[in-house]
Amino acid sequence: MQAVDSRPVQAPAPLKTADRSGARRKRDTRTAWLLSLPTLIILIGMLGYPLYRMIVLSFQNMRLRELFSGATPPWAGVDQYAKALTDDVFWGIVARTAAFTVVSVTLSVTAGLGIALLMRRVHAKVRIFMMVAMMFVWALPQLVAAQAFRWLTDSDFGVLNYLFSKVFGDEWLNHSWFVNPWEGWAVITTLVVWAGIPFLAISLSAGLTQVPKELVEAATVDGASSWQTLRNITLPILKPLLTIVTTLSVIWNFGLFTQNWALRDSHPEPVYQTLATYSYTQAFGRSLYSYGSAISVITVLLMLGVMVFYIRQMFKIGEVD
Repeated sequence: MQAVDSRPVQAPAPLKTADRSGARRKRDTRTAWLLSLPTLIILIGMLGYPLYRMIVLSFQNMRLRELFSGATPPWAGVDQYAKALTDDVFWGIVARTAAFTVVSVTLSVTAGLGIALLMRRVHAKVRIFMMVAMMFVWALPQLVAAQAFRWLTDSDFGVLNYLFSKVFGDEWLNHSWFVNPWEGWAVITTLVVWAGIPFLAISLSAGLTQVPKELVEAATVDGASSWQTLRNITLPILKPLLTIVTTLSVIWNFGLFTQNWALRDSHPEPVYQTLATYSYTQAFGRSLYSYGSAISVITVLLMLGVMVFYIRQMFKIGEVD
């Protein structure tokens, strides 16, 4: 008769938590790339080739002769980039575009956050009305909105001049809002901020639903003011969403084209030029196609850092989720 082994059977060693987490992270990463692959293929097909042609054109010297004959433009190397980077006018437009972006994004994000906070306090019916009204503004094409603002600020028949003349005197009759660049840019900035608020307010209002009411109530019981609650509880929870919508606003506003182009009747004066309009004017207004392409490439490079930052934030939020 065989003796029975009384030693306890050892259970297999459990898989380490770190190994499981690492394997799951790798699997999630592969899944994310697979799900993103169709979109990436479409973007490469629709944007990759035009971007490649623009980069090649920026190293050539395309003239009307080559455009109509179909001949290959002569190679110019980095001459177009050297011309742009040594041009004071170009750097002035870069500074103007950057200043407009900072001011407009700051105003629109602040206003959007304020409206989002207000929407959480009003009655549900009022909230729905506000959301529907903002959706109509959001759905309005940029060109239509620009034409509406152009009519409002018209020097002869503008509603704004009529109202100001009734309040401040007849000196506002036939007032031109674009003679003074500060007033002209105030109109353009108002239009951009007005059009950007719906996206920001609705997005941030949705984000505010993630703020636990228990934390807000506890802070109120402890004697915290509304500002302290906003700064110490609401904003830290909203920070990832605020970062994303702010970055998107920077990308959109930095590429300003339609608003100032339409308000200035397709001929913006030098003081109203941005990088987008300046590139278009050089390429199609003065037939400097290669120079316009070089300016466009520089614009893309300036925005590349913002785009990388946005993508990194998206992946960080995905990892947290």
